[in-house]
Amino acid sequence: MDPFYSDLAPEDALEIEQFARLMYDLRSARDKLLADLGARDAAGVLARISAGELPEHPSYEHYLSLNILTDLHGQVRSDLARIVQEARTR
Repeated sequence: MDPFYSDLAPEDALEIEQFARLMYDLRSARDKLLADLGARDAAGVLARISAGELPEHPSYEHYLSLNILTDLHGQVRSDLARIVQEARTR
């Protein structure tokens, strides 16, 4: 077992692992969408749409999806930090 998990209860370690996996999956989905759109970030996608380099549809929906993925990743990261803190203090 990874030393990070050595002082945690098995159920806490499992929950932390699941949140970490979700963060990875969200980041991977965002990165793939950015690569497919040829942009570094959501603002770059919006700039490319505004410049006419990307079609408005479905690119704007992809732009919205990028924002959702980024926000969700941040929320999961915050939740994970809280869970780790709570698990370490038990």
